Amino acid sequence: MDIVESKQISEPIKSEAQISHLALDIGGSLIKLVYFSTNSDSSASSSSKDSVAVSSGNEGRPVLEGKLHFAKFETAKINDCIDFIRSKQLRLSGFQKHGAPAGEKCTIKATGGGAYKYADLFKEKLGICLDKEDEMDCLVAGSNFLLKAVHTEAFTYMDGQKEFVQIDHDDLYPYMLVNIGSGVSMIKVDGPGKFERVSGTNVGGGTFWGLGRLLTKCKSFDELLELSHRGNNRVIDMLVGDIYGGMDYTKIGLSSTTIASSFGKAISDNKELEDYKPEDISRSLLRMISNNIGQVSHHLLKAW
Repeated sequence: MDIVESKQISEPIKSEAQISHLALDIGGSLIKLVYFSTNSDSSASSSSKDSVAVSSGNEGRPVLEGKLHFAKFETAKINDCIDFIRSKQLRLSGFQKHGAPAGEKCTIKATGGGAYKYADLFKEKLGICLDKEDEMDCLVAGSNFLLKAVHTEAFTYMDGQKEFVQIDHDDLYPYMLVNIGSGVSMIKVDGPGKFERVSGTNVGGGTFWGLGRLLTKCKSFDELLELSHRGNNRVIDMLVGDIYGGMDYTKIGLSSTTIASSFGKAISDNKELEDYKPEDISRSLLRMISNNIGQVSHHLLKAW
C-alpha cells in the first residue's frame, strides 16, 4: 500500500451530506482510494503527508473544511485495501454521520472494472455495496473539472523543464485525453459529457509493470518506478549517435540522443540479463512504453 500527497483543490461544499466519504477506482493493476475527513474527525485523520486540505468560501457559500486523503493498492492484493478500509472504519464513519436509518445498507461510489469484479467481495468482507459509476464518464468529468478549477493543472514538459499553460475556459474543447492505466485509451472530449474513445493501445502501465517484474524481479509497481529514476537507458538503448558516430542525423531532424532502437544495444553486447543493472533495464522499459504512447497520441491528434 502506498499513501501519496496531492495538490490542493478548493471547492465550495454546501453540506456534509453532499460529501462522499469514501470512493474507489478499482483498475486492472492498481486500486485508487480517496476519502474525506472533516477537521474534527480524528478517527479518519492521518499524517499530513497523505492528505490535502480542502476549503473554500467563495461568494459567501457555506463550506465544510477538511482533508482529502489519497491511497493506492495493488489490485492483486485487494485484501490490503479491504483491511485498510476496515482499520480506518471508513465504511462506518461517513455513513453514520449522514444519519442513515439503522439497518440500511452502506453504499460507496466505485468505478473501474473491479467495481464489478469485486462487488461480492466488498459485500462479504465489509458489508459494503458498491454503487458503480462508468469509468469513462468519471474520467472525463474529472478532467474537465481539474482543467477549469486548478490553474496549475496543465503544463508542458520539454528537456526537463516544466512550463504551465494558461487554459482558456471558453476554448477548452475539443481536447484529447490520454488515459494511461493497465492499457491506454485515447478519448476525444468535445464538451461536458460529450466524448468518444477514438483509439488506444495495449502497451501501457500494465506492460511496464509486467515486463519490469520479469526482467528486474521488482515486487511492486512503485519499486519498479523508483528504480527507473536511478537508471541510465543509454546503456541498453541504441541511440542515433551510436549509429552515426556520435553525430546528429540533421537531414531528417534526429539528434544524436534520440532513441533509434529500444534495447537495441542488447543485440551486439555479449551480455546476459544478469549483466545489466535492473535500474537501467527499468529506465529503458519506461522510455520505450512512454515514447510509444506519446507517438500514437501525437499521430492520432494530427489526424483530427
